[in-house]
Amino acid sequence: MTSRSVIIDTDPGLDDAVAILFALNSGHFDVIGLTTVAGNLGIDVTTRNAGRLLALLGRPDIPVISGAADPLARPSIDEAAIHGNDGLGGVALPEPLAIPHGYAPFWMADQLRTARARSVDVLALGPLTNIALLLRDHADAARRIGRLIVMGGVVTDKGNVGPRSEFNFAADPEAADAVLRADLDVTLIPLDVTRKVRAGLDYVQSLRGTIAGTAAADLISAYFQDGRESRPLHDPCVMLLALAPELFEVETRHVSVDLRDDPGALLEGPLPVKIAMGIDVAAALKLLANGLA
Repeated sequence: MTSRSVIIDTDPGLDDAVAILFALNSGHFDVIGLTTVAGNLGIDVTTRNAGRLLALLGRPDIPVISGAADPLARPSIDEAAIHGNDGLGGVALPEPLAIPHGYAPFWMADQLRTARARSVDVLALGPLTNIALLLRDHADAARRIGRLIVMGGVVTDKGNVGPRSEFNFAADPEAADAVLRADLDVTLIPLDVTRKVRAGLDYVQSLRGTIAGTAAADLISAYFQDGRESRPLHDPCVMLLALAPELFEVETRHVSVDLRDDPGALLEGPLPVKIAMGIDVAAALKLLANGLA
């Protein structure tokens, strides 16, 4: 488990926040920036939340760069009913220490052109609008991405937006289609896997004791659905696969993105994509807890 330079493209969001806390606290990621996208909530809220997480852990050295405020071609989908109007379930966090600067696709292009080719991974936790814009406007830089690990899609399970569509892909299916069609090293983590990763009450209590762990416990508690178990911890799976791919069963499937009937759904198609279809849940939860501690 070695340190990799990463850009976290995100729309915090409760589970995004837990994933970011893990990446910042575990010591295994060199986070060079948080780029934000409209997704769970609007761009102003997601950008503020990214800054609040950095302020909590005292990381003013990491920039927040605001990105796409709207999908490429469709209206936004609002998830305030799940994440709260503030995106973090009312969990109190400090205000950002710095003002966001730049525009995410431009900033990402600059970072990728400056770094050694394929030495920077992109961990995508939200809709893929920023990545699609990077591909459209800065294709030379996009080709320099190392791994692109994406929380998105659903393969054999049911969807959480449409019958077969998952939120991140449904929020901007044109962006998902553009990214999967590009010649990038993409690995998807779909609902089929992330729905297996949930936290119980005892697990949440065990996280408390550090700043990151206590905040994660509060965030996961706000994400509980029935008082006994959390909703799926979708986005932390991206960090866990980046850090310990051996915990996942990854296979290549041939897919396409539905842009018409159930926008964002994965269909059988011509595009070969690496997709995680299994996970060692116990080991993944243990690694997540260790990183937060």
